Amino acid sequence: MKKHLTVLIIDDDADDKEMFCEVVAEIGANISCVMASGAQEALHLLKNKKVAPDFIFLDLNMPRMNGKQCLEQLKQVEEFASIPVIIYSTSKNNEDKEITRKLGSVYFLTKPSSMQDLKKELESIFAKEYENVVSKNP
Repeated sequence: MKKHLTVLIIDDDADDKEMFCEVVAEIGANISCVMASGAQEALHLLKNKKVAPDFIFLDLNMPRMNGKQCLEQLKQVEEFASIPVIIYSTSKNNEDKEITRKLGSVYFLTKPSSMQDLKKELESIFAKEYENVVSKNP
């Protein structure tokens, strides 16, 4: 990867966010990880240009505004609609996978049980989506 990437993780579970960002740091120094504790905080960060992520990882099960509602809002704003959103959830429900795909997510990642499994999944996602990101943001 040549370009510096920024990843936004939206999750109400502090431990999950910390583990996620630790794994991102292991993957490469050229990737920054920004955390939001919920959908409303994330939308505020995005709308106020506090973060310009190349990827958004979004938990489904959050209080106040869940991941599906947040995804809908993200895809309605032209400025954010092209950012790849990866659902990052404990859910294994096929209905959740189908609904979020229809709402515009590019991938559904069920939270792995180990950091090593998470690292493998993220490396694969970054490699697969990287070319799309770079072609949109040279």
